[in-house]
Amino acid sequence: MKNLQEATERICELKGSLLVLDTLLISLIQAMPAEVRAAARLRFEANAEVARTVLLHASISEHTIGTFDLEAARALAIVGTPPPPAGCNG
Repeated sequence: MKNLQEATERICELKGSLLVLDTLLISLIQAMPAEVRAAARLRFEANAEVARTVLLHASISEHTIGTFDLEAARALAIVGTPPPPAGCNG
């Protein structure tokens, strides 16, 4: 029973740490100029695609991949809309 209690406490600690990092990241993104956010979005999209490919070939649960997809979509929504295609004046 002690191991279960310790595991539960550790999970709660990790959740708290994750929430702090999430809040910090959102604050940093919101403080970025639009052109920096657009560049960050492009890099994030490329890196997320690579990460998802790695996850698909790893021995992890579908729950982890599903959460990754949801959180990646949420991150993209926070960063903002994608930049217009190069050469587009609109």
